[in-house]
Amino acid sequence: MMEAKRVILLLLCLDVVLFLVNAVPSTCPADNLGSQCDESDDWEGEFFPGIPKIKYEGPNTKNPLAFKWYNPEEEILGKKMKDWLRFSVAFWHTFRGTGGDPFGAPTKFWPWEDGTNSLAMAKRRMRANFEFIEKLGVDLWCFHDRDIAPEGKTLEESNRNLDEVVALAKELQGNKIHPLWGTAQLFVHPRFMHGAATSSELGVYAYSAAQVKKAMEVTHYLGGENYVFWGGREGYQTLLNTDMGRELGHLARFLEAAAAYKKKIGFNGTLLIEPKPQEPTKHQYDWDAATTANFLRKYGLIDEFKLNIECNHATLSGHSCHHELETARLNGLLGNIDANTGDPQVGWDTDQFLTDVAESTMVMLSVIRNGGLAPGGFNFDAKLRRESTEVEDLFIAHITGMDALARGLRNAAKLIEDGSLAELVRKRYQSFDSEVGAKIEAGKADFEYLEKKAMEWGEPKVPSAKQELAEMMFQSAM
Repeated sequence: MMEAKRVILLLLCLDVVLFLVNAVPSTCPADNLGSQCDESDDWEGEFFPGIPKIKYEGPNTKNPLAFKWYNPEEEILGKKMKDWLRFSVAFWHTFRGTGGDPFGAPTKFWPWEDGTNSLAMAKRRMRANFEFIEKLGVDLWCFHDRDIAPEGKTLEESNRNLDEVVALAKELQGNKIHPLWGTAQLFVHPRFMHGAATSSELGVYAYSAAQVKKAMEVTHYLGGENYVFWGGREGYQTLLNTDMGRELGHLARFLEAAAAYKKKIGFNGTLLIEPKPQEPTKHQYDWDAATTANFLRKYGLIDEFKLNIECNHATLSGHSCHHELETARLNGLLGNIDANTGDPQVGWDTDQFLTDVAESTMVMLSVIRNGGLAPGGFNFDAKLRRESTEVEDLFIAHITGMDALARGLRNAAKLIEDGSLAELVRKRYQSFDSEVGAKIEAGKADFEYLEKKAMEWGEPKVPSAKQELAEMMFQSAM
């Protein structure tokens, strides 16, 4: 009799447990990781509790979680600020950045991370990404394939993982958000130690092509407006063991095949190449904008690609960001900007947020002269400093970068509307606004004709360039 009562009591307890399990929603709050929730794709609640949607409050606000200069709906030179700037969040730095460096272990441990690179964790990061984007008030994001989905043991498994995460991203995007661009990560895995499209191994070349093919497909599926090629290891360490001509030819054929596949799948986005002079290889083949433009012309690809200029890469190549933007623009190749900067006292790619107002103003002068960047934009290929470890810092860093470029836009508009700087430049070259100058610029002045004019005019008078006045005019707009 007692045994029967025990069985009945046990069954009643089991019913209660099952009822409670089924009644509690399957959620994984950020403060309850490390449990069975780690395997769940579901998430209910906020990744960034206490962070409101970021609003414009004007230059006098003391609120660090508000814009001082970026007012998205405000019109500047006939176009809304949000359309001039087209800001994008970089998934890899924002959600995969750890703060680790060659001298120290990671310092960032976001509350939603569980220490794994599982599919469930990848989906959780994707949900965090879209909450961040919506609260920041932008509608564009950028990604590498291997940053958003874990690499599998085979290419087929990697593709399945990517498909699963991309399906979630498509759902979370809705109708408002989409990628500014996507790309394939062809530099971390040991298979890419000799490069990808420039590898000395045929198998790596084929693997790289397959990976780019898939990354282009998912970028297209997500509504991406561009696709980027960053040749992280497309270069050499020494010419003693390198056939440079053969490697450059292989790279050209690779990009040619990519352009053909873009058309085959109906992807109308722009293909972008991101120049970088060094790191990790001693010499990268796409050293700077001029080198890359020459490469594209040599191999008949100039009409198929534009450039994604990164400011930090510009300085590593010995140029200013303004120089690289103007070089790309004058060649008809300015497609997108990776908005970051480096430390002038550190000789490597520190990927800091661009906060210098003078540099931002020069950047925006190029963008305005280009008529904007669309379908490109400004991608924040920038990361928090190693010592910044709170989730609030992610917002503050982006707000500061967005405000700097918005302030640069305002300053550049002042310079253009005032016209004094443009007039100084016009006067400097006014001697060419003559009959002889017109012949030179039209290619109709040969050396005999110019020799005759030189003898007729005598010793030329060379006026001041007025550099200090130009700098004064520039600074007056700050």
